[in-house]
Amino acid sequence: MSSTELPGTSLAAATAVPRVSAVRVAEGEKLRSVTLPGLTLNVRSRPPARTGLSPALYVHGLGGSSQNWSALMPLLADAVDGEAVDLPGFGDSPPPDDGNYSVSGLARACIRLLDAGGRGPVHLFGNSLGGAVATRVAAVRPDLVRTLTLVSPALPELRVQRTAVPTGLLAVPGIASLFARLSKDWTAEQRTRGVMALCYGDPQAVTPEAFEHAVEEMKRRLELPYFWDAMTRSARGIVDAYTLGGQHSLWRQAERVLAPTLLVYGGRDQLVSYRMARRAAAAFRDSRLLTLPDAGHVAMMEYPETVANAVRELINDSGRS
Repeated sequence: MSSTELPGTSLAAATAVPRVSAVRVAEGEKLRSVTLPGLTLNVRSRPPARTGLSPALYVHGLGGSSQNWSALMPLLADAVDGEAVDLPGFGDSPPPDDGNYSVSGLARACIRLLDAGGRGPVHLFGNSLGGAVATRVAAVRPDLVRTLTLVSPALPELRVQRTAVPTGLLAVPGIASLFARLSKDWTAEQRTRGVMALCYGDPQAVTPEAFEHAVEEMKRRLELPYFWDAMTRSARGIVDAYTLGGQHSLWRQAERVLAPTLLVYGGRDQLVSYRMARRAAAAFRDSRLLTLPDAGHVAMMEYPETVANAVRELINDSGRS
């Protein structure tokens, strides 16, 4: 097996990309499309503060997009040359031709992006599902990763929180289509408030402007005919990754990561248990832990300054800027 070949490949016909409303681009950001055989990825970037900075890649979580990093990226523009990817089927990236939404398949997509652009080694960031993807990338391709920052990474838990069960149920055949039918009359505002209640430690802290932008993105996603398929297959990919044993276990791969690692956990996280922080800190051999008692599942959006300061310390201490 080559270094980019990971287990769990599945085949499915790709869905044609429809014309939908444009994705939001914040001031100072740029979007570009990277086309690879069987795969097209949307990449969001902003100019670094100066030339010569080491590259960074940001990887979002389930149901998210590269926009999830828009609050953190400008705060680190003086430390890294950052790019955020829309994983296949999310954001402005179309589904992959092979229909593979497994953690291994998504890790392979990130590896191919880095190899094609010659940007490695990078400071690699991952949130939730993106944290599992980034862990796998760092384990199988240590040459591509300078440092690793994981925000509420989706690593296997024996006792899953009750609040996380509905997300896991998306992996069950038929559940996503049932939910889509039951929620067909929900407004984008209602859906957005539900997502924020699940992901934020304090949803009331979200500014009206940020809420409006999130609603517009929700409307855009719902126009995509492959939205629920991407959600279902990605959720199934997480569940499958949780059951893998041996050398492909995410915990075993965490132990193989060589890069200095920052772990960020929120005390009000309803999707990844706060109690997993200690286990993660023990698994990654060169790790440091940032716990934010009032944060939820997306600390880089809730407390971007705090996370940015911790990342800058990681980079400086590792001598890999």
